[in-house]
Amino acid sequence: MIGFLRGQLVAKQPPSLLIDVNGVGYEVDAPMSTFFQLPPLGQEVRLFTHLAVREDAHTLYGFGSDTERGLFRTLIKVNGIGAKLALGILSGVGPDEFVAAVQRGDVSLLTRLPGIGKKTAERLVVELRDRLGDFNVGKAAIGMRKPVADAPADAVGDAVSALQALGYKPADASRMVKSVAEDGMGSEELIRLALKATVK
Repeated sequence: MIGFLRGQLVAKQPPSLLIDVNGVGYEVDAPMSTFFQLPPLGQEVRLFTHLAVREDAHTLYGFGSDTERGLFRTLIKVNGIGAKLALGILSGVGPDEFVAAVQRGDVSLLTRLPGIGKKTAERLVVELRDRLGDFNVGKAAIGMRKPVADAPADAVGDAVSALQALGYKPADASRMVKSVAEDGMGSEELIRLALKATVK
């Protein structure tokens, strides 16, 4: 099992990033809550990791804090919640907000997340309400820095693609991004604002 990675951030295109660890490039999928805290390209980053092994793929997931990784691991134990859906949940709402929503039974907020219908939201509340009491959310992420905007040539297109990779339908992703887009915004800022607007 790979517990964490520390290396140079080589590339990032939500939700995927590439980390050079002593000459070996690790492809890692990360939730947007982690993405927003990444340092600029070329800087050192440290991520807690979870390796998902399936017959057809080995996928490495990265998180800015051990608490966030623990929440991911708790989510994938829920019937019907796979790794991709768990990543979408953590991208759509921060760990603090998710734990609070589950503990107060806020099904309406949960159904605004990608791939979560009413039955799945209710299952999350029932199965996780008691299990999430031990989560110490709000911890500072380690090995992370304040985000620095990298403004790609097509920030809107990149933001829409990232939301689709997180499970949003193409039309919904496009609408979400266009509703918050302004001149000069980078893709990460567009994604952050689009996700924030979704869970209000």
